[in-house]
Amino acid sequence: MNVTIYDVAREANVSMATVSRVVNGNPNVKPATRKKVLNTIEQLGYRPNAVARGLASKKTTTVGVIIPDISSIFFSELARGIDDIANMYKYNIILSNSDQNVDKEVQLINTMLEKQVDGIVFMGGKITEEHIQQFKTSPVPIALAATVDPTNTVSSVNIDYEQASYEATKYLIDNGNSHPAYVCATEETVTNELKFKGYERALREANQEVDMSYVIKGDITYDAGKDAAEKLVHLPNRPSSIHVASDEMALGVIHGIQDQGLRVPEDIEVFGFDNTRLATMVRPTLSTIVQPMYDIGAVAMRLLTKYMNKEEVEDANVILPHQIMERNSTKSK
Repeated sequence: MNVTIYDVAREANVSMATVSRVVNGNPNVKPATRKKVLNTIEQLGYRPNAVARGLASKKTTTVGVIIPDISSIFFSELARGIDDIANMYKYNIILSNSDQNVDKEVQLINTMLEKQVDGIVFMGGKITEEHIQQFKTSPVPIALAATVDPTNTVSSVNIDYEQASYEATKYLIDNGNSHPAYVCATEETVTNELKFKGYERALREANQEVDMSYVIKGDITYDAGKDAAEKLVHLPNRPSSIHVASDEMALGVIHGIQDQGLRVPEDIEVFGFDNTRLATMVRPTLSTIVQPMYDIGAVAMRLLTKYMNKEEVEDANVILPHQIMERNSTKSK
């Protein structure tokens, strides 16, 4: 049998209201009484019923976090930022993996709401009209992390993806590469569109038209990067540099180039995007865009706490700074 608040009150010879005040940290309890109740709780092994407390307070102190791929280093860093801030504000996390499947994402939103979470941090790919409808009708606040809502319906935390991709491509052009190739994700998300616009803008400024044979798309995996490298190195006019839209793909690109008997950066320079731990694990180490994953998660969670606690929100759509990290996969300027 589970030990109840009634059992604690009876054993400590106090009212259930007194036990409740002790459990909830109410200061209006005499020190001697508080000590007696806490000792009784420890002896009986009482655990407060979070569901019952949530019904009484209309808060469950839980936050739902929907993540596309829990095994991804990128998203795990984001989740760490979310969890640290949640702990700071005394919230518990319910973490779910969506596999970037729209139907599953919508289902998970509804499941989180059924669990009566106080708010949701959502990370996904393409934001559809179905997503927007779910966000609009949600009874609890929702914040997006590393996810762009084209309608600006929901608060979000991101970087300037277009500018970051532009700077990465321009870096390669300024290094003497006339037309960098581009390896990116197949999925048509706003984030991926912005990254491509940045790549395109840098080429236009250099008086170059985008050659689509230099643009290779695939899923954001190591193997997709290797496949892309093999295609690019066998082009009649092999590119002298490659901008890759994620670090994991960039590792595949580097190894794919090396598998073809070529050297990085001597034969082909490679520039990544994200600055995950993978960037320093590969040889040569990867030059990349620093996207502050932990900070994106932390700021998104803090933004959500403001909504949940009815605090004033000055900026609903936060753009965090990015920077270029030069390592050994590109030539020194």
